[in-house]
Amino acid sequence: MTTLASPSGRSQMLTALFLAVAMAVVVGTALGFQHIGGYMPCKLCLEQRTPYYVGVPLMALAALSSAMHWPAWLTRALLALGGLLMLYGLYLGAYHAGVEWRWWSGPTDCAAVSGTVDTGGKGLLDVLNEVVPPRCEDAALRVLGLSFAGWNVLASAFLAVVALRGAFRK
Repeated sequence: MTTLASPSGRSQMLTALFLAVAMAVVVGTALGFQHIGGYMPCKLCLEQRTPYYVGVPLMALAALSSAMHWPAWLTRALLALGGLLMLYGLYLGAYHAGVEWRWWSGPTDCAAVSGTVDTGGKGLLDVLNEVVPPRCEDAALRVLGLSFAGWNVLASAFLAVVALRGAFRK
């Protein structure tokens, strides 16, 4: 049984904590661009958030597993699962970036999905006529040549490497 005092136990706990915070920052940034910046996400944008929504509590559980001196295999398995989630996020981001660069076509039903609608005192049909949902083919913003999907590819790849390295490090 790995103890927290051992180098690998402490390393795994720190890795899991880093991943939980980093995943929360990535998805929090996306939510900030949506709710503060006004960038409405498309269907593929929303799908790319799922690995982070699952990964944050999973990495928190991995950190707890290490801190509570649960079996080392459990912490390693949770870190490996986090790595697989980030590889899935990398796939989703690469697929969406490819759609944006028109290397392949995206889903036919790709339109914005939103929560509650503020009608501002108007009728719902009047507001719906004013809202134009984004298409998956159109990048909302490019920073240093990369769209949000492209940045997600880089973030997911980095986090996958960190998680898998933490899971399989001796």
